[in-house]
Amino acid sequence: MTYIMKNNTEIISSEFTLDRVEGESAILLDENDEKVELPAKLLPKEASDGEVLVVTVATEKAETRRRETKAKEILNEILSNSD
Repeated sequence: MTYIMKNNTEIISSEFTLDRVEGESAILLDENDEKVELPAKLLPKEASDGEVLVVTVATEKAETRRRETKAKEILNEILSNSD
């Protein structure tokens, strides 16, 4: 697993082996053979069983703050109109 902090963004990358695709789900195995399931549509088109994939997950602080602000605005609007 690779862990990086960049511009206040946390980025984690891990290697998995594509075990199989079941319908719309891809079953990945980590180095301890623990299963991780994700939508098969997120796989590269050429990925096949047994292929090693790098999965990267990152936080997006600015987008999180934007969505929180929008949710608060909507809630305030609802509460101010409920009188």
